[in-house]
Amino acid sequence: MASTAATASLSAALPLPRRPLPDEGAAGPAGNADEAVRRWYEDELGWATAAGPPVRLLTGLRFDVLDVPRAAGAAALRRLDPACPVALHGDRVRLLVAAGAAEELPGLLEWLEWGSLPLDLRALGVGGGITAPLPVPAPAAGAQGAAVWLRPPVPGREVESSLPAVPAWGGGGGAPGLVRLVETVATECHRIRLRRTAAQPLAFS
Repeated sequence: MASTAATASLSAALPLPRRPLPDEGAAGPAGNADEAVRRWYEDELGWATAAGPPVRLLTGLRFDVLDVPRAAGAAALRRLDPACPVALHGDRVRLLVAAGAAEELPGLLEWLEWGSLPLDLRALGVGGGITAPLPVPAPAAGAQGAAVWLRPPVPGREVESSLPAVPAWGGGGGAPGLVRLVETVATECHRIRLRRTAAQPLAFS
């Protein structure tokens, strides 16, 4: 069927998640694993977290997040610096963008003439957060369906320089512009909406 082929195509478009490595010893209680995850983000990356379970990464400080469907995330990967962290949680892709991008999103969508359409696209900034993907390597193997990294952050490397940001069109040598990324994911979100609408049966009164 066409839907099966589309699903297979989408799966091929996304890279395999970076699988966490199991700890050499036996996994401890869930609380110990959560604490190990929290310490990895705070000590190795310097990222703010909120204690779990599950541990959450706080947005609006060093980065914001664009939360999009898998198909939109697959399209976005072609636009992003390879060093830009990207996470997967279920059928949602979390794209790390520059801090402050969440505040820019409504205006960007209006400027790009997407503002009047309902899009399955949201931005998380100050006061928000996402479930922390399992570190790579992780202190213990994660449960099925856990958040994972498609492109993990690298300890010792500042994340900010790789994140899409305003000014939109870039200044040469920097991260891809936020406008180009938003245009890409908005276009794909609109295509998803059109496909869903076309698949719905007609209603007769």
